[in-house]
Amino acid sequence: MKNKPVSPTVTISGLLRKLVSIGKLSESTASDIAEKAKQNNQPLVTTLIEQKILSSLELAMLSSEAFGIPFLDLKSIHPDYFPKNNLNEKIIKTYHGLPLYKRGNRLYVAISDPTNISAIDEFRFSTGLSIEAILVEDYLLFQYIESLLSSSESQSFSGLEDTDLDSLDISNIDEDNGPAPTLAGSSEADDAPIVRFVNKILLDAINKGASDIHFEPYEKFYRIRYRQDGILSEISTPPVNIGSRLCARLKVMSKLDISERRIPQDGRFKMNISKNRSIDFRVSTCPTLFGEKAVMRILDPANAKLGIDVLGYEEKQKEDFLYAIHRPQGMVLVTGPTGSGKTISLYTALNILNTNAVNISTAEDPVEINLPGINQVNVNPKAGLSFSAALKSFLRQDPDIVMVGEIRDLETAEIAVKAAQTGHMVLSTLHTNSAPETIMRLMNMGIQAFNLATSVILVVAQRLGRKLCSNCKEPLSIPQEALLQGGFKQEELEGLILYGPKGCDQCNQGYKGRVGLYEVLPISKEIAKIIMKNGSAIDIAHQMEQEGFITLRRAGLNKVKLGLTSLAEINRVTKD
Repeated sequence: MKNKPVSPTVTISGLLRKLVSIGKLSESTASDIAEKAKQNNQPLVTTLIEQKILSSLELAMLSSEAFGIPFLDLKSIHPDYFPKNNLNEKIIKTYHGLPLYKRGNRLYVAISDPTNISAIDEFRFSTGLSIEAILVEDYLLFQYIESLLSSSESQSFSGLEDTDLDSLDISNIDEDNGPAPTLAGSSEADDAPIVRFVNKILLDAINKGASDIHFEPYEKFYRIRYRQDGILSEISTPPVNIGSRLCARLKVMSKLDISERRIPQDGRFKMNISKNRSIDFRVSTCPTLFGEKAVMRILDPANAKLGIDVLGYEEKQKEDFLYAIHRPQGMVLVTGPTGSGKTISLYTALNILNTNAVNISTAEDPVEINLPGINQVNVNPKAGLSFSAALKSFLRQDPDIVMVGEIRDLETAEIAVKAAQTGHMVLSTLHTNSAPETIMRLMNMGIQAFNLATSVILVVAQRLGRKLCSNCKEPLSIPQEALLQGGFKQEELEGLILYGPKGCDQCNQGYKGRVGLYEVLPISKEIAKIIMKNGSAIDIAHQMEQEGFITLRRAGLNKVKLGLTSLAEINRVTKD
């Protein structure tokens, strides 16, 4: 019987040609196998086994003999011994090859098709190592690869079934009320495991009291970190190959263009956890060397309603602060580095002042927490809506209280000062290290000393320090010399007990929560005279000490004496 003619569209080569030459296949059968493999888009080896032409073991043994490649029983190697640093899941899945072990600069890779040159080349290129091919049975290779990939993903998504993550309501916040950006490729981002994994990360962050979430891609790994109590800590290392899908999901949630990966983007969304509680997330993406990094700021409206009593003010400081914000006019400034709690302080003040009897307007970049009853404006410099432009508009709308997110330039500072001098209460922030330096910063901007002395009524400098965990904090023995050098007075040392962190399952390295440290400076007549004479920050600080006002350092030491935090933590946040 004559062989069936070979299909002109299929070329018999590689493994099939070798099997034909040694008499294991006819050319017509080889042609059929090649055509089926092409139609099903699967490896030739898998097709040969599925057609029951050769068993997996028989095919591997024949291939090993014909091509001179050593054969190995894959069952003899436990997956725990695989070289983890060389397990690139994308290459493994795409090229059907599996690194087995590494010896020196040589990596041994299991394949089931002896002509799978592309797998060898890809592993050589990605690892920079010399690659040695090992023939194994196809079905075992398939099982090991599937097990590796599924276990990797299950580790990343473990625990998802414990929470009803599908019921979370995610809604976009479209501040411009315009059409949504193009969401090309969003089907990839809507992958159910990815959606549930992201929801799990967000819920855990909220439950742990995190303020920020970082999604960070690197060459060999991917990590997710929470900022808890001001300190970043790693909480998950999902497979590096799902990094782009995680970022795409975050972009879809934030109404960003997932097809644009070359420039930074900013967005936000709201997560409705229950009927009575929703959390806002501010999202920022930035292209890095190995993919897009995404950082999420968690904005909990409940934080704006904490009340002044829980913020950490000393009693006299609280009285000065409340007296200042209730005055009919003037400027109250809150200063400190990024992440020092300035926004919460301002929102707390606004929450206290927010009544039906006053008109309150705010200009922020961006609006972080929505407060009903307050007119909040998102500044948009690209559209011409700067802080100064918003402030000018406010003054034409019969305001009583105005809040400016930050005084960044001379124009904004001048308008804010004029507003404070003409019957308005102005609240704002600056980035300075202490209360006396704030006055100098405004003078260096170009504000005249007379205008400062007659408009600024209170300056608050602040920091946030981590609170010791009440469950596990332990007494410390610190030499008196170290305590005196740290700022304690000799008379304070009698019976003084200081505590330090220990760590337990209820805290984060011995700390849980944060407490505010404040330097509250009312502009007294004497300090106003120093400002009028163009005095320095040192002169103001000296007068502040003369009048008995508490500095940041002293506020921190008071918290240490109360056992709320440790001396090491105060040293960290109040370094000169």
